[in-house]
Amino acid sequence: MRKGMRWILAVALLYPVHAVIAQAGSSCQDLATLKIHGVEITDAVSAPAGAAVPASFPRYTGALPAHCRVDGVIDRRKGVGGEEYGIGFALALPEKDAWNGNFMMQGGGGGDGVINYPAGASYAGGNPALARGFAVASTDSGHKAKHGVFDFSFRRDQEAYLDFAYKANAKVAALAKKIVATYYAKPAGYSYFVGCSTGGREGMILSQRYPTAFNGIVVGDPAMRTGFSNRAIQKWIPVAYNQAAPKNAEGKPEISKLLTDGQRKLFIDALLKKCDALDGVADGIIFDPLNCHFDPAVLSCKSGQTKNCIAPKTVAAIKKAFAGPKNSYGAQVYPGFLYDTGITVKHPIPGLLKLGENGLFGPYTTATTIDVYKEALHASDPLVEPASTNLTTFSGDGGKLIFFHGDSDPWFSPLDTLDYYKSLEAANGGADKVEKWSRLFLVPGMSHCGGGPSLDHFDMLTAIVNWVQKGAAPESVIATGRAFPGRSRPLCAYPKHAQYMGHGNTQDAKNFSCQ
Repeated sequence: MRKGMRWILAVALLYPVHAVIAQAGSSCQDLATLKIHGVEITDAVSAPAGAAVPASFPRYTGALPAHCRVDGVIDRRKGVGGEEYGIGFALALPEKDAWNGNFMMQGGGGGDGVINYPAGASYAGGNPALARGFAVASTDSGHKAKHGVFDFSFRRDQEAYLDFAYKANAKVAALAKKIVATYYAKPAGYSYFVGCSTGGREGMILSQRYPTAFNGIVVGDPAMRTGFSNRAIQKWIPVAYNQAAPKNAEGKPEISKLLTDGQRKLFIDALLKKCDALDGVADGIIFDPLNCHFDPAVLSCKSGQTKNCIAPKTVAAIKKAFAGPKNSYGAQVYPGFLYDTGITVKHPIPGLLKLGENGLFGPYTTATTIDVYKEALHASDPLVEPASTNLTTFSGDGGKLIFFHGDSDPWFSPLDTLDYYKSLEAANGGADKVEKWSRLFLVPGMSHCGGGPSLDHFDMLTAIVNWVQKGAAPESVIATGRAFPGRSRPLCAYPKHAQYMGHGNTQDAKNFSCQ
């Protein structure tokens, strides 16, 4: 049975139609009368062409084409403490003569809790999915954030946590496809999911738990093991730094003063000297990070040296932090981090050599020791962790899966995503077989989901669509970025990297090859 037909049957089981007032091929306003068990359509309005997208994440400020926006709630209920829960969603439907016949869902971020505008602007270059003719959906994953993007208070309600962990996206996808089929009088031909951070984790979950829901999935900087990564940035790394940081009048370490700005520049200059030209050109970006064997010890002050160097104890602390946490038995608990050019940036998330006194979730610890074994014991949460590598149904059904990760991501180590990808290869017949349906792209200089001294503007949506619908596997994806105006480079599928061919303009991607 074809994948699309199997999913249509699944939709029918999830959402039996009791009384469909809106008929196939009906108008936008008619969708407000659509009656489906467990679903409330709260609004269905026509949005004119040229309207700007309200500020949201992912941020997109351009105009969109005319479309129908449908909003609603799935399974509204009273939960713990009498609080109202339900899976909020939004669906944007292009005008009927502009629909390309396909559906895309965009992932969330942080703790979700917000319905971002369903424009499909994530990693789609300068042309959002909605503008390309996709029907696009988004969801809050089952709760409303009251205290910002990192409000996880909803976890006290079990069903809300289950929705966030894995259920909500599948439910919204099923419902959205039902509405799409009603509005256009035919089902979507292909379905795609694109997300970064929590959205990346959601994409992985969908490939593992709902392997026939999407034909193509793009996973960026996945929040894959948040219990471990949060401890890495909030505890393990600060504890290492505290052992060398200057103390205040109360004897408490001051992480922000571990390095001076001059020492950070010294560090980056030495790193670039060692690794920048590995790709054939010295241009401020390290495009061959896995072969960058940089040792900060080269910067250690020698006996009597006080300038243009870093104190040996500080160097030792940095090496310990970047190596990642190990327990008392020497076992690696969470991967280390790459030495990359974005480690000294201040925004959007401070690089690992630019930590202030406050972290993502409050002040950093001032402790100088840590029980790694105990911390690791409580870090795992199998409910939300997308650890399975058994993707035989997904891949066997023709599914395609693209990963990308910023090399300077200070929150979720790119090496963790790389480790998962290697495990995926080992569990599915080796690299040669897996590359037929999955690829990984490392993005030099990029912080968490964007930013940093990087080329962080690229079109993964076209890459996944061409792979699914045309069989064109993405060997590379062209990237540009505001940090380097006028420059383009190919992001190459692992294990290859962009290498200058020795002739032509070094600012132009066409003069680089994947090697």
